[in-house]
Amino acid sequence: MRKKYTGILLLGIFLTIGMEAGYAQFLLNSSRSLFSDVKAFKAGDAIMVYIMEDTQADNSASTQENRTSEISGSVSGGAGSAGFKGNVGLGTGNNFQGSGSTTRKERIRSRLSARVVELDSVSGNLIIEGTRTTKINGETQKIIIKGYVRPVDVMPDNSVYSYSILDLSLFIEGDGSVSKIQEPGLITKFLRLLF
Repeated sequence: MRKKYTGILLLGIFLTIGMEAGYAQFLLNSSRSLFSDVKAFKAGDAIMVYIMEDTQADNSASTQENRTSEISGSVSGGAGSAGFKGNVGLGTGNNFQGSGSTTRKERIRSRLSARVVELDSVSGNLIIEGTRTTKINGETQKIIIKGYVRPVDVMPDNSVYSYSILDLSLFIEGDGSVSKIQEPGLITKFLRLLF
């Protein structure tokens, strides 16, 4: 009977130790408390970045200039039947008209995971960096993102929109046969250098 109680007691102790270890691991994996969302808040944490960039710029200019100058003079005189008359005239004109316009539109949609590399010691903002490289049929696309994220901008699902990132650096590069075809040839590049 005593051995039975001892076995139950040992089993209870092991269960308690196991539950405490599991609880400690749960607290470590979740955020600072049981009631908070799982959000990135320290170096090494992952965060999901939704890249949603819409840029639209329109610029137009029109210039018109007109200038007209006219100088004229007249001389007349007479003595007896012989007289003289003279007319002098000078006119100049200048006309200039110019116009120009430019339009640029960009739309980028993507998402990638980034890593908190460190915390800003002054403001407490998260400094993040992320890279994603994909290769499909010989075409390589690389997305690099860097910036500062305020902890209040991190949503409950541990994600942030790119337009909420301070000092955002976003690079999207492509390499492959399609990218090479879009580049100008060597002769065109050389002529651009000359002219």
